[in-house]
Amino acid sequence: MTRMEQVQPGKTFLGRLAHDGDLLEELNAFCAEHGIRHGRVEAIGAVKKARLGYYNQATREYEFHECNEPMEITNLTGNVSLKDSQPFVHAHVTLTDKAGRAFGGHLAPGTIVFACEALVQELEGPDFHRAFDEPTGLPLWEMK
Repeated sequence: MTRMEQVQPGKTFLGRLAHDGDLLEELNAFCAEHGIRHGRVEAIGAVKKARLGYYNQATREYEFHECNEPMEITNLTGNVSLKDSQPFVHAHVTLTDKAGRAFGGHLAPGTIVFACEALVQELEGPDFHRAFDEPTGLPLWEMK
């Protein structure tokens, strides 16, 4: 069943993340500090190393791989919702190496910022909470 709810744009924040910070942790901390319960995130820049995830649908578990080299963030797109009553950033990222090869997946802790410019836009509307979804095994949006 498809269900969509209307949301309205709220505050929009632009800035840069801390050099040597963990990309995902920085975004989550910013959202928590500013009380952003729902929103969207975008970013570009570069990382010193990355940790990316792939959700294996057969085993219903994430598999992670490390990119232990400097890479460009060619795109980071994600959303903010609530998980366990806390702001939770769910983002996917595409990175390129010095040869221009692209790598992508679920942004995981362990991705270290070299330089990163980010946009976080708060969205106002109904509460979106993450709850266990039996068909997928994932914590997906549940609207209340």
